[in-house]
Amino acid sequence: MPSGAPSGENCLVDMDSKAGDMFGSEDAHPTGTGGAGILAKLWLPKGFSISMAKEWIDRRRLSIRPWTGFVDQRKFSKPRNFGEMCQRMVKNVETFNSNYTFIFLGLILYCIISSPMLLIALAVFVGAFYIIHLKSLESKLVILGKQLTVPHQMGLAGAVSLPVFWLAGAGAAVFWVLGATLFVIGSHAAFRELEGSDMEELLMEPV
Repeated sequence: MPSGAPSGENCLVDMDSKAGDMFGSEDAHPTGTGGAGILAKLWLPKGFSISMAKEWIDRRRLSIRPWTGFVDQRKFSKPRNFGEMCQRMVKNVETFNSNYTFIFLGLILYCIISSPMLLIALAVFVGAFYIIHLKSLESKLVILGKQLTVPHQMGLAGAVSLPVFWLAGAGAAVFWVLGATLFVIGSHAAFRELEGSDMEELLMEPV
């Protein structure tokens, strides 16, 4: 057996030191926050934060109106005239904006789930962006004399995945989501009677 081969406790110490170099280095990541080697490559791009997205969703959830009142049929009626319909739409959008946001997100999710090709296109986009981002962490990516920033990387990933989105009919999906959102939210806002506080606010406004 070669004399230089590690054995016993020395072998375990050597493996621990290598694991520490891979996962525990403080200065290997460009931000200086740790996570070298493999973990450094798993960091999200600057400006993307899971905690920020979670905080935004939590704020929306706190401001959401109860769904039972949102769909209560007793509070729906035909507006008397066009002016009342416009007032309802403006006030209801302010009152139920969080509910409408989740309806919009739900329609997007339904459209994605119901279209396998669209799922593949999104996977191609995410994969392309992830690969480009990993390359930029290893060495600066320069095209036409300019370093690729995160928005540039997303644009390049979009260009790579554009043919797949075209084959998946992404344009039709976008128009379907927008049309369904405008129909559902517009109908609710126009026929949903105003809350008592909104009615008092309207009555107090000068004519």
